[in-house]
Amino acid sequence: MERSLQKEMGGMVVSLELSLGSTYLGDRCCRFRVWAPLAKKVEVHFSSPQDWVAPLQNTEGGYHHGLVEGFEPGALYLYQLDSEKERPDPASRFQPQGVHGPSQVVDSHFPWEDDSWCGIPIRDYVIYELHVGLFTPEGTFEAIILHLDELKDLGITAIELMPVAQFPGARNWGYDCVYPFAVQNSYGEPEGLKRLINVCHQKQLVVILDVVFNHLGPEGNYLADFGPYFTDRYRTPWGTAINFDGPYSDEVRRLFIENALYWIREFHIDAIRIDAVHAIMDFSARPFLEELALVVDEEADRLNRRVYVIAESALNDSRIIRSRERGGYDLDAQWNDDFHHALHTLLTGEKAGYYQDFGRLEHLVKGFREGFVYSGEYSAYRARRHGNSSLRVPAHRFVVFAQNHDQVGNRILGERLSALVSFEALKLSAGAVVFSPYIPLIFMGEEYGEESPFLYFVSHTDPDLITAVREGRKEEFRAFQWKGEPPDPQSPETFYRSKLRWENRRQGTHKVLLDFYRLLIRLRKRIPALVYLDKENLEVSGMEEERLLLFRRWHGESQVFCVMNFNKHDLTARITLPTGRWGKIIDSSENRWMGPGSLTPKLCENGRSVTIRALSFALYEKERSE
Repeated sequence: MERSLQKEMGGMVVSLELSLGSTYLGDRCCRFRVWAPLAKKVEVHFSSPQDWVAPLQNTEGGYHHGLVEGFEPGALYLYQLDSEKERPDPASRFQPQGVHGPSQVVDSHFPWEDDSWCGIPIRDYVIYELHVGLFTPEGTFEAIILHLDELKDLGITAIELMPVAQFPGARNWGYDCVYPFAVQNSYGEPEGLKRLINVCHQKQLVVILDVVFNHLGPEGNYLADFGPYFTDRYRTPWGTAINFDGPYSDEVRRLFIENALYWIREFHIDAIRIDAVHAIMDFSARPFLEELALVVDEEADRLNRRVYVIAESALNDSRIIRSRERGGYDLDAQWNDDFHHALHTLLTGEKAGYYQDFGRLEHLVKGFREGFVYSGEYSAYRARRHGNSSLRVPAHRFVVFAQNHDQVGNRILGERLSALVSFEALKLSAGAVVFSPYIPLIFMGEEYGEESPFLYFVSHTDPDLITAVREGRKEEFRAFQWKGEPPDPQSPETFYRSKLRWENRRQGTHKVLLDFYRLLIRLRKRIPALVYLDKENLEVSGMEEERLLLFRRWHGESQVFCVMNFNKHDLTARITLPTGRWGKIIDSSENRWMGPGSLTPKLCENGRSVTIRALSFALYEKERSE
């Protein structure tokens, strides 16, 4: 029986049958369902294990469906449209021969061992973003399992997988995916991803999946042959927009909402991170993002699990994460690029491109206090006002970072922060992210100062497309005025240069930085003032000329005070601590962290001042009264 999900939305009922694609029912019987309103006749053409054509029934709404007997998991098929075109299944579960090959029938059964797992609160997330193909030499789901204990020991509570839906070839960031339901064949079969998630849950690790709902990649994209999935009313950086608000958009939305539920239900994913929601063009009264959040919430309640929706947005629009009661879409969190830009410019001094809007300490102070730095102020980069206020948005709805795949990979040479700033600055950036009142994200390798670049790479087959990608990347870099030629995205060498070098984490400054991150995360989890993400129990201020950021956080009787010195010159600064008796927890300039030596006292009381070195921070904890 097909299951339906119903959800009240502003007096309307949304009904969603979870049955797109091929569903193996057992006993050599498979059900097929596809939305193809442009075709009068749709047939399933099997090419393996035997050549066979089975007709589907044309039903109301442009759907074609039917039961086909005599085939087992592993059978390969294409949809035949009006006896002319043959195309893979838009909701294919697996593409063993790539984006142009046939789809494969998959048995969804898996011996899960996570019945007791219900997730963890999002405020307890410490996220580690990784690319499956680069994280290990093997570049597979299975290979990641061998490193989970190391991530767990670091203090990570959530791993975030960059997109794993089928893309062209074997090398891609994943944002060129064209089959949103199919697990990338070069990473392993669907069972490989399930095994990874199953082990993660046994180790009490959350799994976040990056999904792309704003566009599909250019190669292998055959959706337009089936129906009006796209609209020319809007343009995106990737071409025509997906039809989320025009005629027939209900069925288009269904594909993507069902896809989200597929990952949650079929693969036990704990959260989805939606790429670039600002490129989801939707001016309807019931926005797709709001509908998606409601449906996911309903599914989480049904499964008795914590399941979250996280957005990436360049809009600085708090409606995305504002509660429904306050007129928002009520997504659970979003990436905060402003925090990164403010931190990055202070550390590097870069002022090109979007960094021109940042560079003052007051920007990071506001990022700490509110979230968005631009909340209606004039943006020189955009030549207009930008954003609205996030002051009343709870702290746990922001994800912050010093690095991520975009901010590293969209540099002309893919330089990580370790190639741009000193070792002392790396430690300072770690403290700013981990001790902020927000959810921290660490980009793979950041924790030990990985020096390999993270470059942009593809493996397309169309020569014209390859040329377009090469030229497009050059055009993107012009606003930053970077010199030189970007590495060839199509070259396998570009991909292999970006692989993590795991052996580095066990030696020299890499090991010291790894131990440093481990301690910061442990402190974040141990000290109540750092555990609870709360803007209300936060005081933050800055001294612009001295480049000092000061903050105090508290929860109950637990209080911490931190001073961060962003001055790049070999200067020290003196600052007076609040009244009370304060014990030093950590100073990033200590010799144990290969620093020049701490000048801060172990104990400070009665409002005495302390001296802090340049490019360092010190964290103090207030001793509790007996």
